[in-house]
Amino acid sequence: MTSHVGDKSGRWDAGSHWADPVTAVLSLIFDMSSSRQELLRLVAHKSFKLGDFKLSSGATSDYYIDCRTSTLDARGAQLTGQVFLDEIRQRGWKPQAIGGLTMGADPIVVAVSVTSGELSGFLVRKAEKQHGTGQRIEGFRQKAAKVVIVDDVCTTGASTVQAIEAAREFGFEVVGVMCLVERKEAGGRASIEKAAAPAPFVAIFSADDVRKEHLLQTDETNEFVAVSTTCEVCGKAAVTYHPRSRCKEHKI
Repeated sequence: MTSHVGDKSGRWDAGSHWADPVTAVLSLIFDMSSSRQELLRLVAHKSFKLGDFKLSSGATSDYYIDCRTSTLDARGAQLTGQVFLDEIRQRGWKPQAIGGLTMGADPIVVAVSVTSGELSGFLVRKAEKQHGTGQRIEGFRQKAAKVVIVDDVCTTGASTVQAIEAAREFGFEVVGVMCLVERKEAGGRASIEKAAAPAPFVAIFSADDVRKEHLLQTDETNEFVAVSTTCEVCGKAAVTYHPRSRCKEHKI
């Protein structure tokens, strides 16, 4: 097929799909927004629970978020990989690898690596092995490589800080730090930003974002038009997500 990139008509050729540059950019933004919104709905449905919980920090909370039930879900893994990769590319970090402290980071690392088809992955052990090679960094191990550190839930920030410190001690250059959900009330951001500097710290969602979406989903009397989402069965406007995007007729 003849390429039309640079054609005065403004069209471009990507396989069999043609569009003007503005349409192409808007389409990309729409796709990014749609994936992010779908991931939020899935996390709110699968990972968020209300109740009385004791956190690993020793504090108590009226809610709990277990992101692994979302990041290890088949569709959740796809969305996690895409949303994290979109954010990395949008920020222009250009890392060679992505990694984090086991085990919260494990499914995120794999999802992003597979989705990208080019980023390698590494995992940081909580302590060095006492046998074999005794190494703490597993997987990608290229000195001076640019890397992004990821985590699932950031509360006090302790696990994220451990991963940052271990990565730098090994010889990586940390260019960015990300988490799927940030619990802002715990104040962990300050610790992470201090450890990450000069690299930025980015949270995909706040716990408040997830809570609000969870409450919308559990209010059975409240039907709302889903943003940038259509029913996966018939293509009509979606009104709910339990956990899939469905219209009123196909609502689960």
